[in-house]
Order: sequence, then C-alpha cells, then structure tokens
Amino acid sequence: MSVLAEVEPAEPHRYEISTSGDGSYSFIRYGIANFDLDERPMSLELYWVEGYGGGLFLPFRDRTSGTDTYGAGRYLFDSIKGADLGTIDGKLVVDFNFAYNPSCAYDPRWVCPLAPAPNRLEVEIRAGERYP
Repeated sequence: MSVLAEVEPAEPHRYEISTSGDGSYSFIRYGIANFDLDERPMSLELYWVEGYGGGLFLPFRDRTSGTDTYGAGRYLFDSIKGADLGTIDGKLVVDFNFAYNPSCAYDPRWVCPLAPAPNRLEVEIRAGERYP
C-alpha cells in the first residue's frame, strides 16, 4: 500500500511530543503530506526532529493500533535512520508497506516519541510491521 503525497508547507509549530517514557521530544511541524487512500482524502503532519540527529520524522496511528499493531503507533520514516523513500515527480513517497514499530515496542528500556493527535488515521492500515 503506497501513495504519493503532495507536501504543503505548514506554519512551523513546535510540539513537545509525548514519549513511551516520562518525558517528551521536541519536534517542529514544517509540512503536511496530503494524499488519497481508498478514495478518501487524508493528511499527516511532517516533523523535523530537534534532538539527537535532526531529520524528517513521520509517526502515525491507525485503526489497527493496539490490536494488530503497536498501540502507540508506527513510523513511516525517520530520515535519521535512513528510512526515507524520497520523491517521485515532486511528490513524497508514503509507502505503508515500510511502516515499522518503534524500538519501545520491543523493549521498555527504549523511549520513543508517540504519534501525536494530528497523525491518527481513521482507517486500518493493513501493511507494514505488525504487533510484536
């Protein structure tokens, strides 16, 4: 399940995104990826990581979160870790087949940022990594 998203600039907004631990990480929203999925318009915010290495970050939750997939959501890409499929004809490649669980899904010693409210999809994404 892959889509091409039009990325529109967004007013930069600093978020302190909750983590699986006690703290939060600082992110700056800088864009919104707009796409159609099953003929329904959807969008996900794109974040710039201010912390440990910078880079593009795209977490999301969907209707499988907490049942078939990790409850706090999955990641579509994290350019810090090289998980980025680039663009085609100026559109961002959003390939849900590459959605993966954050490290904290496997070990509570890891602290991971969770998917914020704007990135919660009201559909089931039955692609990518499932619940561990």
